[in-house]
Amino acid sequence: MTDETKKTNPPDGADAPAERTEPGSRPAASVGVPVVETPKGEIPSPEEEKESGPEIPEVLPLLPVRDIVIFPYMTLPLFVGREGSVAAVDEALARDRYIFLATQRDPSVEDPKEGDLYRTGTVAMIMRMLKLPDGRLKILIQGVVKGKIVEFIDAKPAVRVRIDRIVESPMKEGALEVEALMRASREKIEKILSLKNMPVEILMVTENINNPGVLADLVASNLRLKIEEAQSVLEEEEPVARLILVSNLLSRELQLAEMQAKIQNQAKEEMSKSQREYFLREQMKAIKQELGDIDGKSEEAEDLKGKIEAAGMPGEVKKEAEKQLRRLEGMHPDSAESSVVRTYLDWMVELPWKKETKDNIRIGKAKEILDEDHHDLEKVKERILEYLSVRKLKDKMKGPILCFVGPPGVGKTSLGKSIARAMGRKFIRMSLGGIRDEAEIRGHRRTYVGALPGRVIQGMKQAGTRNPVFMLDEIDKVGADFRGDPSAALLEVLDPEQNFAFSDNYLNVPFDLSKVLFIATANVIDPVPPALKDRMEIIPLSGYTDVDKLAIAKKYLLPRQLEENGIRRGRVTMRDKAILAIIHEYTREAGLRNLEREIGQVCRKLARKIAEGEKGPFAVTPKSLAKFLGAPRNFSETEGEADEVGVATGLAWTPTGGDILFIEVSLVDGKGNVTITGYLGDVMKESAQAAITYVRSRAAKLGLPRNFHAKRDIHIHVPSGGIPKDGPSAGITIATALVSSLTGIPVRRDVAMTGEITLRGRVLPIGGLKEKALAALRAGINNVIVPARNGKDLEEIPKHEARQVHFSLVKTMDEVLALALTRDPFRAEKGKAKPLRGKSVPAKGPRKQKRALRAKGPR
Repeated sequence: MTDETKKTNPPDGADAPAERTEPGSRPAASVGVPVVETPKGEIPSPEEEKESGPEIPEVLPLLPVRDIVIFPYMTLPLFVGREGSVAAVDEALARDRYIFLATQRDPSVEDPKEGDLYRTGTVAMIMRMLKLPDGRLKILIQGVVKGKIVEFIDAKPAVRVRIDRIVESPMKEGALEVEALMRASREKIEKILSLKNMPVEILMVTENINNPGVLADLVASNLRLKIEEAQSVLEEEEPVARLILVSNLLSRELQLAEMQAKIQNQAKEEMSKSQREYFLREQMKAIKQELGDIDGKSEEAEDLKGKIEAAGMPGEVKKEAEKQLRRLEGMHPDSAESSVVRTYLDWMVELPWKKETKDNIRIGKAKEILDEDHHDLEKVKERILEYLSVRKLKDKMKGPILCFVGPPGVGKTSLGKSIARAMGRKFIRMSLGGIRDEAEIRGHRRTYVGALPGRVIQGMKQAGTRNPVFMLDEIDKVGADFRGDPSAALLEVLDPEQNFAFSDNYLNVPFDLSKVLFIATANVIDPVPPALKDRMEIIPLSGYTDVDKLAIAKKYLLPRQLEENGIRRGRVTMRDKAILAIIHEYTREAGLRNLEREIGQVCRKLARKIAEGEKGPFAVTPKSLAKFLGAPRNFSETEGEADEVGVATGLAWTPTGGDILFIEVSLVDGKGNVTITGYLGDVMKESAQAAITYVRSRAAKLGLPRNFHAKRDIHIHVPSGGIPKDGPSAGITIATALVSSLTGIPVRRDVAMTGEITLRGRVLPIGGLKEKALAALRAGINNVIVPARNGKDLEEIPKHEARQVHFSLVKTMDEVLALALTRDPFRAEKGKAKPLRGKSVPAKGPRKQKRALRAKGPR
């Protein structure tokens, strides 16, 4: 029984494509899929082949091949180039055209030996032979039967082998398992052919094959298998087992074909979508032109060109804008680059290159607006009026760069808005708190996706004028990391000698910032880099006094809270004593935020009463505050306490204003150890050591034994141990508490002090005197000891508060002890320390003093 197949041998003289080449030859010019061919007539079955097949000699010439395994009934061309291989072909042609093909294990071996070849191969017949000009041969071979090398016979120049022909075992007719296996294999081949869009001739051939072994050989010869996989199929003698092996390989090939087809379809869909969109846009363009509509691209270009002319750009900037416009005109409107250029041109034409607001030069009107919006702050108001005065005399001048430094809630940000209103300018605020990227200031380059100008240029576009009031809020909270240092980028912005040509990375052209009035704000000036600090005019804003808070609450805070809570004026009255009670008992701050919050809480409680139907008017008194705000949260630090031994009251400066500080000293029996606690910094610990050394040097005059420190341990403690403390200004306070503890003389509770101490007992000046004095006044202390060299700083204290505090200026520690202790610690007679004239006024606090503070000097 035979199967009829279609012969696909190439015509005589034609170069058949070769997928694999014989060792020693170059690859063929064109590489294609191997074509399965059979001899003319029928494919004999193994049984018939054994009976009627051609006689195969036992000894045949050997032709080693690489990169391919030859199967029976497989036809393909080979190039032959090595001497031994050419001799083997010549010998086969001279005899009966039979030659044995064995595959090399390693394709790179040029002269294969016995161990380099697989033993199982295929007996092939040479159908045609063509000699090439370079001496090589091109042969067309067809596999006949499988065979196995039994012996290698060395001969020159060709190698002969003795083979044993492999005959397959006969198949049982009508086995269902075999039929199912063959049908599954055909279905897989059909799916693979459909996925790869290949011709169906192979499928037609497989439909006519009923032998599983022949089907397995046919399929394996057409799969792109590795050498090891193809050789394992060839060596399998059992037909059904060989077909099972090929079926598994077909399953893998089918999965690969499906994945490849999926990838190709996705790419094809994307291409089809893009082509479809392009086609539709071209159609829309043609329809618009037929209808006479104006081309949108030309209209956009004309619009941008008109905006560039009207923007008033400098010559260099205008040249760059026109260059980008020409680029835009030459681009496709839907390309990615055109959107980048279009966005850039939109930014360029919307920036205020020449537009500016006219300043309000009327000095009196500007002063009236400043006084209307803010209470006190005379230094700031004076500086703004000075700028307006110079602006009135000189038209062209650079804008000042101011920096307001003060605790939270004193009105730094609102002061910037008031300045803009007084000058008639636009106001822009940029918060710098937490900024860590330098690109936030300078912008990103246009090469980045989604690039934008920096926040300075964005603010200028938002203002719409080239001379706004630009507030840089929280400049002391700028950070730095691997993306750069924003404070370094601010150097150019805040330098009047450079900011007339500020360069943003996005614009890449200079922009003039010299007309801008920059106002920076900070709570503390120390974190600001020195180079940036040098470019700004520092204006300190101190905390408000009780009188200032009362005036601001009556004029601004209470009316605003009444309006926000829907209460008409006249229905609620809040007496001055009630406001002062809120200031003293419910808030302790340098600013006004908590005060406004507490007033707002009172207004909300009253609004509820009104909403529930109660009729007013309502009067808020100090006694009724507990109903609205609860029990008082703050008490005077010295109220209800007597003079104590070893406890002195100092004054401290904090970012939120001033505060009082208690320093305690205790003596216990020991070996002269000194313990310092209270979360103190190194500078404050050194001040304590200096105070101890001073006391030891004055031990004789204080009536102390020379070795008093040898048998006593000294413990110095500053309460509120969870709060870090540092600085040299507590030196005289520590020394006073130490002398009091050693001598047993109590320290006066109505006296607070501040000053740095030296080993010789001199008192050095300190900073933040205004805040410290106001802190003492808030705590009910009306007598303050300060260094004599701080006398000039007393002028900064408001006159109303200065009249309530008695300041004593001292130069040495001996004077401090004479003023701070309840009695004289020295045995000899003392002189008197002169208080500051005009500022040393008896205290007029809420409580009468039992004794006048006498300023005494050393003997």
